[in-house]
Amino acid sequence: MNSNKSADKSLESTNDLSAQRFYHGTKANLKPGDLIEPGFNSNFGKRKNAIYVYLTATLDAAVWGAELAIGEGPGRIYIVEPTGPIEDDPNLTDKKFPGNPTKSYRTRNPLRVLGEVRNWQGHSPEQLSTMKEHLERLKELGIEAIED
Repeated sequence: MNSNKSADKSLESTNDLSAQRFYHGTKANLKPGDLIEPGFNSNFGKRKNAIYVYLTATLDAAVWGAELAIGEGPGRIYIVEPTGPIEDDPNLTDKKFPGNPTKSYRTRNPLRVLGEVRNWQGHSPEQLSTMKEHLERLKELGIEAIED
């Protein structure tokens, strides 16, 4: 990439993305070719309509997404392909994990489902409970977990 800050912030060309595998954790039942699009209620905070969809290059972050997603049914992790530019997810990278070690991103464009990861290991019940309690505390404090 070049030294232009706006270009560094967004992975814009398909060539930059071709070597990277991306995941999306959810409870939605999808199939290859389906699109995951912005405009649905967020899983976090006030559950307002999300203007972004989120993706990650780490399976662990996708597991969290699948485990914490609101809805019925089992958590699912999909292998996805961005259809447009992506950027670092500032909800994680600027506040919690400088440098983006979770490889978490967001986009205003749809994600295309390429396949599903079927054999993944969830977090321990203790870890999951601790995370849910943390998210509930943020909600009680009026702290929005997702900032657009």
